[in-house]
Amino acid sequence: MAEPQIPKQHKAAVYDKPGSISTEVRLVDTPEPGAGEVLVKLSHSGVCHSDLGVMANTWSSLPYPTQPGQVGGHEGVGEVVKLGPGTESAPIKLGQRVGIKWIAYACGGCLPCMSGRDGLCQNQKISGYYYPGTFQQYAIAPAHYATPIPDGVDSASAAPMLCAGVTVYSGLKKADAKPGNFVVLLGAGGGLGHLGVQLASKGMGYRVIGVDHPSKKDLVLEMGAEAFVGIDENVVERVKALTEGLGAHAVLVLTAANAAYATSVDLLRFGGTVVCVGVPEGKPVAIEGARAPALIIGEKKIMGVAVGTRQDAIEVLDFAARGIVKTHYRTEPLDKLAEVFQEMDDQKLQGRVVIDLNA
Repeated sequence: MAEPQIPKQHKAAVYDKPGSISTEVRLVDTPEPGAGEVLVKLSHSGVCHSDLGVMANTWSSLPYPTQPGQVGGHEGVGEVVKLGPGTESAPIKLGQRVGIKWIAYACGGCLPCMSGRDGLCQNQKISGYYYPGTFQQYAIAPAHYATPIPDGVDSASAAPMLCAGVTVYSGLKKADAKPGNFVVLLGAGGGLGHLGVQLASKGMGYRVIGVDHPSKKDLVLEMGAEAFVGIDENVVERVKALTEGLGAHAVLVLTAANAAYATSVDLLRFGGTVVCVGVPEGKPVAIEGARAPALIIGEKKIMGVAVGTRQDAIEVLDFAARGIVKTHYRTEPLDKLAEVFQEMDDQKLQGRVVIDLNA
């Protein structure tokens, strides 16, 4: 298969004023794939709340402030258009559709990688943070770490699976719940949440209770939740009433809101697990009920999930290929990215926005 014509420059959206909600579309040089790398012509990129945190410098857990000119984005899907040296025998082929995730590169040789936790690679490169992201038309990807996109899953729908889908799926797997158990998703109508509702209810057999802003009730129930609780209600009382007075077997915090973390443990029954996924912004508040006596008496657990693994991504995309999970999304052109971020910051988004890089 012949390599297609590749332009010397291409369009990219950069963070021109990190610390604020601002992006600028510029022409940037198209990179050459190095040893072990492939060049991907991206067609779509999902917009994640993590991108907002990186751009606005609201993640205190990051070691350095975001640099001006950073190309953000980490949910990219496109076609391999050029192979770098040493990739001839790689599983990724010319013309194949692949995805680029939050972890753009994992070494495969550090202890986390060798333990099956490549999402925690000690030598990782993060897409959209001190490494070129996917809000652009061409991007480099390691041939060994790009995610194959199965036939039958359109590129726009597949993009959010590469972070939102894989992360919430990883959290659900680690929640230690069983089919028929009650699982509460805090932030059930968001990018992670609406995929999590489908994966939990249709793919894993959990009884899902979705918690979010009342405006997202219809979406959450449409995605497969058994019940919905609005954040304007007494969430603890409502969840207890829906779970035989005992509470949920697992709670996933899929939002950055400190208020969700504050009450998460109180939603659990004995032996339950809180899975922390959304990265709190600003100064994190204490989790109520997380004091040692309460955890000991109820034998409750709290754990964190940073992101899923390469295998998690493959499994989520298989769910999508079989029609079990579908992305609720709308598309926007690259020059509307700042407006999308503002809408996200105002907490008005339902589901996901996907940037059409060809528009």
